[in-house]
Amino acid sequence: MIFVTVGTHYQAFDRLIKTVDDLVGKNKIKEDVIIQIGHSNYIPKNCKWFMFITPKEFLKICKKSNIVITHGGIGSIVIPLQIKKPVIVVPRNKKFGEHTDDHQLQITRELEKEKKIIAVYDISQLEKALQKAKKFSPVKLKKKSKVLNLIENFIESNL
Repeated sequence: MIFVTVGTHYQAFDRLIKTVDDLVGKNKIKEDVIIQIGHSNYIPKNCKWFMFITPKEFLKICKKSNIVITHGGIGSIVIPLQIKKPVIVVPRNKKFGEHTDDHQLQITRELEKEKKIIAVYDISQLEKALQKAKKFSPVKLKKKSKVLNLIENFIESNL
């Protein structure tokens, strides 16, 4: 099973949800897919979906998943990494109206450098990323990685 999550941010992330739904509809993804759509407007036609779940339910679905596809929110990334799941990150992008800034791009770049995730900056590359994820072994998550330090510094500088 593939689990897709867009987090709880109030702006829609239709670009990711529609792409995954289209790949399932075209039989490019043959596994079951469950999508957490959050505040998105696009309703999947080819996948099971829900709007929100509890953190406990999130962990349960992550554990059952073979691959997790997520936005660039650190909470949605760290949990599947902690349980050693391959994680594909499609960061929300300000230019598409998906977030107020591009901090998710920064987080994604750092985690990609650390070989913890598979990054997708161009949504048309998602299918290739899924193939890569089947063989991907992420570098073990340390308690204090460079990206976590980056996030802490970002938060402190914006207080």
